[in-house]
Amino acid sequence: MVGMSLKMPETLAAEVSAAARYRGVGKSALIREAIETFLRREDAIRSRSALSLVADLAGACDGPGDLSGNTSHRGGLGE
Repeated sequence: MVGMSLKMPETLAAEVSAAARYRGVGKSALIREAIETFLRREDAIRSRSALSLVADLAGACDGPGDLSGNTSHRGGLGE
């Protein structure tokens, strides 16, 4: 493992110490786990497509299936 150091406010350091004691793990292990969880969550958010974000809405409205590609549906829009 690679060693790192960081600075944090005293109140956060106290919370980290208390949480580590409560869970029966070292502060380093607790901080590693928190960082890993954060990074996994951020990666999952970043990797979602626009469709996956609105998948529950797909098909919720009536209309032509080719609305985005068929220019006849634009009805003079932009003229």
